[in-house]
Amino acid sequence: MNRAEICNWILQDSDPAIRWQVMRDLAGADPEKFESERGRIATGGWGKQLLELQDHTGLWGGGLYSPKWISTTYTLLLLQWFGLPAHNEQALKGCAQLWSGATFYDHGLTFAKTVPTAETCMTAMVVSTTAFFGHHEDRLDRTVQWLLSQQLDDGGWNCETLRNGSLHGSFHTSITVLESLLAYRNFTETTDVNDAIGRGCEFFLAHRLFKSHRTGEVVNPAFARFPFPPQWHFDVLRGLEFFRFSGAECDERLDDAVAVLVKSRGRDGRWPYHRPYPGRRWFALESAGPSKWSTLRCLRVLDWWDATF
Repeated sequence: MNRAEICNWILQDSDPAIRWQVMRDLAGADPEKFESERGRIATGGWGKQLLELQDHTGLWGGGLYSPKWISTTYTLLLLQWFGLPAHNEQALKGCAQLWSGATFYDHGLTFAKTVPTAETCMTAMVVSTTAFFGHHEDRLDRTVQWLLSQQLDDGGWNCETLRNGSLHGSFHTSITVLESLLAYRNFTETTDVNDAIGRGCEFFLAHRLFKSHRTGEVVNPAFARFPFPPQWHFDVLRGLEFFRFSGAECDERLDDAVAVLVKSRGRDGRWPYHRPYPGRRWFALESAGPSKWSTLRCLRVLDWWDATF
């Protein structure tokens, strides 16, 4: 299949959540057209289904962080991946529930009842959805500053730092925090996060995105899989997407990661479906076979890469 045929295949009978991103990132549609399609997320398809599953209090799945993957946190993150427009009334109500239901320790937060410390990933997820949907929360800036204070000397972040003193960045935690800082930067510039983002990018570049900086070996073979949505997990595609979304310049230290995407491409030019992470889901977004989500995400990363090299 050529490029035009692949785009048409993704667009055909697809949900507004994926159609608008294809129109914007692959098809070069006018902003008026793709924003119009984006506006349909709340009124049709997957976005509408998710919004209808919110209860009267503003929660999804009856919980703030659990059960995975149908809790308020993860449903908001999925709506964020869909691109539900900012200031959606139901999304804002869900964000407010996260802030009111969390326990705070020195401006970091947690939803856990048995661990008496803030949790970096949870904090980052709340910052991300809050900033993305435009929820105005007085504690947001101080919470972002807390995230900045948790950055390690290697440029990464690790949820285990507060639990057991770990001093090496975690791939999972670091990508989650970087995405939250990018969402915050796009929302407000009250706190300068550019240096932290730069150091976080260097953390990944020093690891060639997914390899040990000591041995050069792949840290985890699962990083070459990229289910959608990624939930709290790092993978090669998610990492490359961050570099693209952040406006970073291509760096040759990402060569190996890009090669993973190229190698996983099917003969027909499309990418395969990856089985979701175990846990409850509201509904299936795709089934086995060529994946529209993977194909969209990989193509736009390769477009960004090819524009430089």
